[in-house]
Amino acid sequence: MASKISLTLPSGQKMPALGIGTFETKNDEEVEAAINVALELGYRHIDTAFVYQNERPIGKVINQWISSGKLKRQDLFITTKLPLIGVHPDRVEMFMKKSLENLQLDYVDLYLIHFPVGYKYQEGGSHMFSVENGVALTEPKTDHAAIWKKMEEQVDAGRAKSIGLSNYNISQITTVLKSARIRPANLQVEIHVYLQQRNLLEFCKKNGITVVAYSPLANPGFNKFLEKMGSKTRQLPDILSDPVIAKIAQKHKKTVAQVALRFLLQIGVAAIPKSVTPKRIEENISIFDFNLDEKDMKALYDLEVGEPARIADFKVIPGVEKHPDYPMK
Repeated sequence: MASKISLTLPSGQKMPALGIGTFETKNDEEVEAAINVALELGYRHIDTAFVYQNERPIGKVINQWISSGKLKRQDLFITTKLPLIGVHPDRVEMFMKKSLENLQLDYVDLYLIHFPVGYKYQEGGSHMFSVENGVALTEPKTDHAAIWKKMEEQVDAGRAKSIGLSNYNISQITTVLKSARIRPANLQVEIHVYLQQRNLLEFCKKNGITVVAYSPLANPGFNKFLEKMGSKTRQLPDILSDPVIAKIAQKHKKTVAQVALRFLLQIGVAAIPKSVTPKRIEENISIFDFNLDEKDMKALYDLEVGEPARIADFKVIPGVEKHPDYPMK
């Protein structure tokens, strides 16, 4: 079942409104299996990032599908992201080229700045950040205008069809807009029924910026990531057990996850749920054959919790909240 709903980017590109996310999917065989299943089911939007360390297996599968004639490159919408250690004018092009090499592609459809805080880069060092005395080594205050200029150069060079931002707040997006020759096409942030980010969505709508929701189901497995990073686990929002959503799901003969994803599509937000389980990958894309009515939408709007429901506050990075460009204050 192919996605029949898409968002139109300023370039005229059509971005499928439902994609597959790949955060915390590093095992090559697992990644390849998940992407193959997704493509067979009709997914055409694949989201990855340099820091996920899975661009290579994703690129391998993409290359297999294209070289076999099962798909053309233009059938796919591929997003990847400039890593935290690449958030510096001198390193944008280098990491863009690294990602293209990993993905075996000449261009990506969308290239995002993953986070507005830059981290020190050491050749052969961590793919994410280096730590000294319990604090991650950052660059000083981010020069958003200078970095965005380098992002624009990736479009000029044909390496990216569109460029955008991830985890930026309204103030930071405004700074980019003031100097932009090519305006941001997209913002990727955490959005789900408990964290609806209404002011941010309205701002993006007014400025012609499409929005993609990561963790659209509030990422039930996020504590595994925290444990892996040596951080304390915490109580996470439990969307999949919510009785209000369950009642709506029963009404439509759908799952709770399908209702939560459909809600996002109906407020104009694309979603990239992550899964490596074939059944869930199939369920997640089976959301184009029903509509939530006004009563359903009102009930889901009323589930808004706000900031206390945020999962990805990036505080897993030691000392990040002290940086002047930390976006989640």
